[in-house]
Amino acid sequence: MRKITTLFWDIGGVVLTNGWDYPLRKRAAQKFGFDSDEFEAKHTESEEAFETWKINLDEYLKRTLFFQARPFNKEEFKTFMFSLCEPHPYTIEIVQQLAYSRRYLMVAINNESLELNLYRIEKFHLRDYFTSFLSSCFLNVRKPSREIYDKALQITQRNPAECILIDDRKQNLEPAQALDIATIHYENSDQLHRELQLKLEV
Repeated sequence: MRKITTLFWDIGGVVLTNGWDYPLRKRAAQKFGFDSDEFEAKHTESEEAFETWKINLDEYLKRTLFFQARPFNKEEFKTFMFSLCEPHPYTIEIVQQLAYSRRYLMVAINNESLELNLYRIEKFHLRDYFTSFLSSCFLNVRKPSREIYDKALQITQRNPAECILIDDRKQNLEPAQALDIATIHYENSDQLHRELQLKLEV
């Protein structure tokens, strides 16, 4: 049995709802009445730059949506984007219990744009639970690139065998497994709790 000291947590899709994934972008298109397919094509062109802070939210919106006049403004759209963020309350309970036990280094590792990331950290009090936020917008690299996991291990100064990565996307788990980081593919809070009990002997 491994001696686990460090838990790497994905945020969107595990601790909180996803910040700006396809279903949310689709909802935005329906609410504001713009062409979803056109927006998706422009989003794909800008996604990596947006999530690695090569462009900020204003520039992203200019490239994807406000390259032409709209019957709504950027501030209205931003407010809607931020309003879509919700917690997964039972997962947050698990995170809280583990954080307050002080037995593990709790680290967030997620793909997210700067403005959404900072909003979600503040809104959901994530600093209460996580020591570090190794987000794509801070490290300028995204999952599933191996580089983000290498950086995570370097920053935390942990041996891979001491770590578990929890993520809802299998493609994000594979590079971590190649580095000998244990993984949990998140499906729901009950399943997560069971797997953590087995891996942490709690």
